[in-house]
Amino acid sequence: MSTQKPSPAAASNDDPPPVPPERPAPDECCNSGCIPCVYDMYDEAMDRYRDALKAWRARQEPDGR
Repeated sequence: MSTQKPSPAAASNDDPPPVPPERPAPDECCNSGCIPCVYDMYDEAMDRYRDALKAWRARQEPDGR
């Protein structure tokens, strides 16, 4: 049984960074005040992406910081 830790490069292959959501095209909003608007959904997706990216970056730190 191996007790070696995987290299950071190997670990990053197992834990890829999150992918940001795609911004809606200008013609995707109908400008009729829909709730939720495609831009509202995009903003929520960006919030989740930022949280996921922060967590991913913390996992990439060698000392867990």
